[in-house]
Amino acid sequence: MEKIIFALLAAFIAFPAPAQENLKKVYDESIDPMVQIDRALVKAKSEGRFVVCQVGGNWCPWCLRFADFITGDADIARVINENFVYIHVNYNPRKSSDQAGNTAAMMKRLGNPARFGFPVFVILDTDGKVLHIQDSSLLEKDKSYDRDKVLRFFGTWTPKAVRG
Repeated sequence: MEKIIFALLAAFIAFPAPAQENLKKVYDESIDPMVQIDRALVKAKSEGRFVVCQVGGNWCPWCLRFADFITGDADIARVINENFVYIHVNYNPRKSSDQAGNTAAMMKRLGNPARFGFPVFVILDTDGKVLHIQDSSLLEKDKSYDRDKVLRFFGTWTPKAVRG
């Protein structure tokens, strides 16, 4: 019995669990996403900006990494703040059946972006029309994101770039 316990302890020491990332949870799970989108559109229209919906959830490490990544880079944060109303739209695929209809309606409204995985970014114009859905995997680099690709993505979808 002591040999078994010793072997198990040795295995735990030899193969430590991967370090957990200490990332801030950015998705408010108590907000109705449809109301959140509507409010963002009102604000965007009054300020002449577009809306970026970062669809995902606190369950998604890549979603939290992206939120951390964009707030940690002054140039990216500036481009976002000047051109977009940025919201974290919570998507919970395990919602109860009474909430599932609202989740399905929200995803339909955003052009069914889940096909790209999470996070996924949906750019809306001031009328709520989907301008672009961005697959976030195209912005990745190693275990993070590529600064130049992220800047290019946001820069390509600013109101000035789209309207000419």
